[in-house]
Amino acid sequence: MKYGLQLFSVRDSAEKNYEETLAKVAEMGYSMVETAGFFGHSAKDVRAMAEKYGLTVCGTHTSGKALFEDLDATVELHRELGCKDIIIPHADFSTKENVDYFVENVNRVIPILEGEGITLHYHNHSIELLPNKDGQIALNELLARTEIKLEVDTFWIYNARLDPVEFIEKHKDRITTIHVKDGIENSDEMLAQSPNRGTECRSLGSGNVPVAAIREKAIELGIEMVVESEGLDPTGLEEVKRCIDYLRSLDNI
Repeated sequence: MKYGLQLFSVRDSAEKNYEETLAKVAEMGYSMVETAGFFGHSAKDVRAMAEKYGLTVCGTHTSGKALFEDLDATVELHRELGCKDIIIPHADFSTKENVDYFVENVNRVIPILEGEGITLHYHNHSIELLPNKDGQIALNELLARTEIKLEVDTFWIYNARLDPVEFIEKHKDRITTIHVKDGIENSDEMLAQSPNRGTECRSLGSGNVPVAAIREKAIELGIEMVVESEGLDPTGLEEVKRCIDYLRSLDNI
């Protein structure tokens, strides 16, 4: 199986030496990387470094602000990077006004991006699956009112008290990639108060998320899998090595 890595997982190493980090990630067996900032490097340089080690840049985490306010520059960056997938990693959906603003702009840019061969995705947390101040479930609004694809973060789905496998099956027509992530969910009280806090990220196979079942569903549906593990325990590289070792153990079952 091919697995990608969200480079936020190795931010401690990437900040110090981006190219060396890519080399080590490739050596571990990852075949794709998803960027979360370039740490001072140009898009062309990042592409060259990735290709040097046999890695594909499978997506970028790009802010809605950058996309909506400077669309031309964002498209050009992705041309230089050789990347066809933009993922908005978060947005403020706390009010109906904010949801409407996001929906309006997504619907404006998607046809332009499609003309460039670029697909737009949204990466969820738990909060988009819970009612906002105006009673809206933001992710439902996006699914109903836009054609945006989802990059499903399976840990945050689980943290929101939903079954990630069922969620992926239900929305399979809108999902081309998922984040495979493990951890310990927050308490019911904390979920109600602060949905994205009070959690503990862990390397794959050492938390409560049904990672093996998620992997099987992704394989069944042909969905790309990108590892994200945020704990830097004790370093990002050591943590993501445990993650791919766990996935390879499942490959061999």
